[in-house]
Amino acid sequence: MNILVIGSGGREHAIIDKLSESELTGIMYCAPGNAGTGIAATNVDLNISDHAELIRFAKEKNIGLTIVGPEQPLTDGIADSFNEAGILIFGPVKAAAEIESSKAFSKDLMRKYSIPTADYRIFTDHQSADSYVLSVDHPVVVKASGLAAGKGAVICSSVSESRSVLKEMMLDKCFGEAGETVVVEEYLKGEEASVFAVCDGKNFKILAPAQDHKAAYDADRGPNTGGMGAYAPAPVVDPGMMERIAKDIIAPTVDAMRAEGREFKGVLFTGLMITSSGPKVIEYNCRFGDPETQVILPLLDADLADILFKAAGEGFPESGVLPVKNMHCLSLVLASGGYPGSYRKGLVITGIEDAVSSDADTKIIHAGTAVRDGSLVSSGGRVLNVVSLAYDLKQAKEKSYRAAGKIHFDGKYCRSDIGDKGIKYYG
Repeated sequence: MNILVIGSGGREHAIIDKLSESELTGIMYCAPGNAGTGIAATNVDLNISDHAELIRFAKEKNIGLTIVGPEQPLTDGIADSFNEAGILIFGPVKAAAEIESSKAFSKDLMRKYSIPTADYRIFTDHQSADSYVLSVDHPVVVKASGLAAGKGAVICSSVSESRSVLKEMMLDKCFGEAGETVVVEEYLKGEEASVFAVCDGKNFKILAPAQDHKAAYDADRGPNTGGMGAYAPAPVVDPGMMERIAKDIIAPTVDAMRAEGREFKGVLFTGLMITSSGPKVIEYNCRFGDPETQVILPLLDADLADILFKAAGEGFPESGVLPVKNMHCLSLVLASGGYPGSYRKGLVITGIEDAVSSDADTKIIHAGTAVRDGSLVSSGGRVLNVVSLAYDLKQAKEKSYRAAGKIHFDGKYCRSDIGDKGIKYYG
């Protein structure tokens, strides 16, 4: 079948790379894509906000399955539009995508259906929120309820910091409309993990657990980013913990969404804190995560095209965990200087062929790249992902960093400690 992937980042390149292994995959297109997606797929310059334009293209190219990468098109109802047109699409409808687009909705859903999460309060009035943080113990977490590109959650260690963040979100509109409603919640102690479940509305299939590194700098310091690297499987989620997550969190969430008339078909991405009392939900997302997708898909020992096609269509006969290769995968993000603040674009990138020439298990996944005047250049803050497979995590890290050292562009930077939390588990 011909496949259309919507998006332009590292996640979309990783999806296309995995889909290319499937015998079910015919011609692939990516809208709008990047320099990496253009290797295995044909990039098409389409406006992903224009549903009618995308539907026309899907009909013209006989697209058998459309896969949506980023959250904004899902929040805008692209799945609803495709469903109305009778074209198969993998991704939740607008009402189901609200599980990500409104943290207020998702927190209330968890409370209603007794899904474990942090205690919280929701505010639409700045003065009320400001008064509340004066009265509670710190640290707390202040979150913009709406979409904020992965940067809308701030851990506040003091009252003054909470008040400052609330002002920036609610009055200064640093996240625009996304910060008009805020969630102030209990700070959870533990270790984070990301669990992805491919859902058909009733049943689900779980991928390998991963751990992201959100902060810009080593030792989890600095501002939040979209993610500076990831590894999988995350050892904090052992088989027993995964069974508990499936039983206490994933299954109840899928059932809750169906009970609310918001059947969830797509990827349910659950950000978790593994606490001393068990797993608790930090947040939900309604799509594949970035950079976690770059490490979970190389480990998948199954046909991704078949899995997503079934989830979008006939469904699964039962829930379960998907088979995973007996390996480890690490992805290192190479970012442009200044990210997640202001950064330069159009920087010439060299060294990619040298980086991968000596190791078949190391790949370069493009995130913010483009081709201009015959040269590969940067076009985003997170420019490239260096992804390596190995039989132990330490070796995967060594491979990625060795390859990263051969890639050059002005201002390139990366964290030096990606994967270290997992490596400590193995001694």
